[in-house]
Amino acid sequence: METQRLTLAIRTIRVLLHIAYGLALGFVFPAFGGARQLRIMQSWSRQLLSILNVHMRVHAQHGLEHSAGQLIVANHISWLDIFVINAITPARFVAKSEVAAWPLIGWMVRRSGTLFIRREYRRDTSRANQMVTNCLRGGERVAVFPQGTSTNGAEPVHFHSAMVQTAIDAQCMVQPLHIRYLDVAGRALTEVAFTGDMTFAASLWQILCVPRFSVAVTYLPKLDCIGSTRRKIARAAQTAVNAIDAAQAA
Repeated sequence: METQRLTLAIRTIRVLLHIAYGLALGFVFPAFGGARQLRIMQSWSRQLLSILNVHMRVHAQHGLEHSAGQLIVANHISWLDIFVINAITPARFVAKSEVAAWPLIGWMVRRSGTLFIRREYRRDTSRANQMVTNCLRGGERVAVFPQGTSTNGAEPVHFHSAMVQTAIDAQCMVQPLHIRYLDVAGRALTEVAFTGDMTFAASLWQILCVPRFSVAVTYLPKLDCIGSTRRKIARAAQTAVNAIDAAQAA
């Protein structure tokens, strides 16, 4: 018991120090070039996952390509999803405006170039879509969570199509992505889920209390937007992501 408490204390201190390191980077981050920013985000994210003792399992069924100018659409379980994706394929993210107010992490993601959207205002969705389209046309990778909210990963996902329009306007590919957190026995890990009224601090503590876990990330076949509609693309991505869960449950 004492050993477990000591290990937890050490992990907590390491995470806080790593966040402090991220805050220090945030002051100079905007001054770096785009390629260097991506390398920094990838390195910082990998270090965070290492500190949390998260084992990465990446499945690229049709070849993992690090090409630019694509919209990544993924299921959403935890705030940790951002750093999981960044550890493999660093990208700009679109997040709800509430994330900007999170202690420490909120400031860091603002400095990293995250695009925020106030979902309750339809006009703001239009503004965010235009910004994402411009990023995609400029050759950047942008990641979004079309569910609109996080879930515990147990239920089939439903992808809203609004953000998919950006890929159609930019004439770029859509990369569906499936994320699943597993315990040491390979079962779905619900402790990582960031749902309901849970605060970021409470979620972080809950994750710290899990000694070891893994995250399985599957890159599914890319979707070509040319000649299609946002609803067809969103449905195809949703079907591909749900098929992974259905296969694992079988």
